[in-house]
Amino acid sequence: MQYTEIMVRYGELSTKGKNRRNFIDSLGRNVRKALHDFPELKVHANRDRMHIMLNGEDSTKVMARLKLVFGIQNFSPSIRVDQDMDAVYKTAIEMVKAQYQPGMTFKINTRRSDHQFEYDTNEINDMLGGQILDHVDGIQVKMKQPDIVLRVEVRLNGIFLSSETIQGAGGLPVGTAGKGMLMLSGGIDSPVAGYLGMKRGVNMEMVHFFSPPYTSEQALAKAKQLASTLASYSGSVKFIQIPFTEIQEEIKEKVPEGYLMTVQRRLMMRLMDAITRKRNGKAIFNGESLGQVASQTMDSMIAINDVTTLPVLRPVISMDKTEIIKVAEEIDTYNLSIMPFEDCCTIFAPPAPKTHPKLDRSRSYEERIDVEGLMQRALDGIVISEIKPGENYMNAQEDVFAELL
Repeated sequence: MQYTEIMVRYGELSTKGKNRRNFIDSLGRNVRKALHDFPELKVHANRDRMHIMLNGEDSTKVMARLKLVFGIQNFSPSIRVDQDMDAVYKTAIEMVKAQYQPGMTFKINTRRSDHQFEYDTNEINDMLGGQILDHVDGIQVKMKQPDIVLRVEVRLNGIFLSSETIQGAGGLPVGTAGKGMLMLSGGIDSPVAGYLGMKRGVNMEMVHFFSPPYTSEQALAKAKQLASTLASYSGSVKFIQIPFTEIQEEIKEKVPEGYLMTVQRRLMMRLMDAITRKRNGKAIFNGESLGQVASQTMDSMIAINDVTTLPVLRPVISMDKTEIIKVAEEIDTYNLSIMPFEDCCTIFAPPAPKTHPKLDRSRSYEERIDVEGLMQRALDGIVISEIKPGENYMNAQEDVFAELL
């Protein structure tokens, strides 16, 4: 059917009291960004509902994008008709016939914001219900848990009909919980951590460490593609590339093999601390899961967190790999994450890293390298870009990616 509007319901935002308007405004901005490539759309974020006027845009494509935006409980594609009951009857019958299967039941649910309309809600329910019973063979009325709920909204600018409710992503609008910086490696865990943080309203910026020539352009493209997938939940994200080659080479040269990973992670965390403060972030996020690998023991976390006083949040800390993979598959990052392009966390990896590093030794070995100089050169070389959903960062690697997918 040719829908004219999508009506969005807010869900958890309804509990926000005096802050409700701020949450709704944030959601409106995020929806506009998520639908940036549909130029004819008009988004009206009202207090009780959001109305997206399609103006001829493809409703199927719009709804596919809308399902991913955090802060939306559910939404319904709607058709607007004039305030004329004959037009309402005709459209309602077409809607129900398009969904009806033998044995199905229905009910009418009418809301009337235009109280000057000649019929009240009960009269509309009775009149419209009678028309559907007369024109849809075999259908029956059922007031509790019917198969089809036909919703009718009488407004000043027309009557809007809908018969389908599509679940949204839930959660809170991205940006309402402040800014966080995600350590996006390119593996399975960190995109899931980013997704879970964004679901609670965090405006997540993606920070990726890359080490050419040890890491490839394909690895960088993969990280950007993961960021583009996560951008679907907020409208867009900032992607921050940090050159890490010089730091890794110096650590490999001057630090004992068992502590290579620990000191490397300490430098990563120092850089995250500096970038987060510079960009007015409130916390550092990563994809660490307790006990999953050597760097994710509590002793390792103590040694690494030692270099920052900012909160380091780990949304997947208690999840096992099977649980993380399940979420990754649901959010469409898994197939990207398993592509065999090495990130900087895997290069120079020692065969037997310390799983329980000592804090004092970690500090001592770090003193062997030029921390301030290395950090400054890395910070001077960062590249920041904005990434939107649906963009393709494969470039010259597109054929390679296609084969692996």
